[in-house]
Parts: sequence; C-alpha cells; structure tokens
Amino acid sequence: MTGKTVLITGANKSIGFETARQLGQLGYRIWLGARDEERGKVAAATLVAQGYDVRALAIDVTDDESVKVAAARVQSEDGKLDVLINNAGILGGEMIAPSQQSVDIVREVYETNVLGPIRVTQSFLPLLKAADGANVVMVSSGLGSLGWLSDPDNQFHGINVLAYNSSKTALNAVTVAFAKEFSAFGIHVNSADPGYTATDFNGHSGYRTVEQAGKGIVWLAAQDKSGPTGGFYFDGTTVPW
Repeated sequence: MTGKTVLITGANKSIGFETARQLGQLGYRIWLGARDEERGKVAAATLVAQGYDVRALAIDVTDDESVKVAAARVQSEDGKLDVLINNAGILGGEMIAPSQQSVDIVREVYETNVLGPIRVTQSFLPLLKAADGANVVMVSSGLGSLGWLSDPDNQFHGINVLAYNSSKTALNAVTVAFAKEFSAFGIHVNSADPGYTATDFNGHSGYRTVEQAGKGIVWLAAQDKSGPTGGFYFDGTTVPW
C-alpha cells in the first residue's frame, strides 16, 4: 500500500472509473467523486468488492457548496490529498458550426470543464499542501491543443467544436497558471490527453480503450517529486499547447 490518497472527479464511469481502478491497483486510497451520490456509491461498491480502498464522495464541480462540503469531508477523514484528478467534463451537445453555437451552451460547458477544475483545485489546495509533493492532473483533450487543431495534417484539424475545444484550451492555460504558482509548494500540475476513447461521451466511437486512456492519466498522477510540471502529455509524450 502506498498510503497515498487521490480524488477523481466524475469517476463513477468511463475513464474516471478506470483511472480509479488502476490507482486502486497501485494501493491508493480512492475518493471516487460523482455528482450523483447514488451512482457514486454503486461505482465505489464495485471497486471495493474488487479489493480496493474506495470511498464515494458526492461532489458537483459546478456548485461551490458541494465542493466545500466534499473538501471538508476529506479533511476530516484523511487530512491531506496526494493527488487530485480533475476528470469531470461535458461535451455540450451536438457538433454544429461555431457561428451557430449557443452562448448558453458555451457557458454551460465552461462551467464544468474550466471553472469546475478551478473551483475544485482552489478548494482542495490546503489538503494538497498538507501532502508531501502532491500532483494535480487536469484531464484535457487533444482537441484543446491549438498546435494540433491548426495543423491541416493532424487528425483533429477537422473537428471544429467551439465550446468543447476552447474549454480544453482554456483548461490547459489553467494548468500552466496553477503549475507556476504551486511550484513553491512542491505541487506539480499537468494536463493529460486521454486520446479518442470509446465512452458514453462519444457514443463509444473512439478507437482507444478506457484502460489505455487511464494509463496515461495514472502515469502523471503517480509521478514523484522529480516529475514534470506545467506540461501537456499523451501517453507520456508531450503534446503541443
């Protein structure tokens, strides 16, 4: 057992759930975050039955009070947090031309994909500081890479989704900002691209498995004090911002 703790938001299914399973295999105590408390409990119970140390944690990343209550519980029961994985995210409906994208939808996507990780990271910072060399992982997307999106030869060039893509680009900027500040606390902050993974998110059209996606996130989560900070990675290799 590592004795280390990790909170994963949006972890009751898909990539978040698989990431929890893989970290459970490594001996982490898992705080399985879910907006729907009952679904979180069911997911946690599944992993507990497999022999992992998992606790369901009700947390809605768009709600200040929910995040505050969640942080207070982790503080009360563990007193620290070694790893925070901001995984919760939404797509924002169907793919339509950017000029036709509803500003209300953009706002909704940003509330979860950008403001959510900011809110959670700020609230859990005292617990991250209490750990010895904590890691924060922002689950981003290759669709947030301006380098890839602007390259006509890249596989993602033709996927021009205003709300989702730009929210992940903004999340990458959040990663850099926190990484610069948190270096003084010995906390590393990085973005992870899980790749085009088959999940409910995309109607299971992705070519990667959740096991593959989780592996890259776990790689960042388990880095020691000599690991990277302020970077963007896909399966351990650097992704252009």
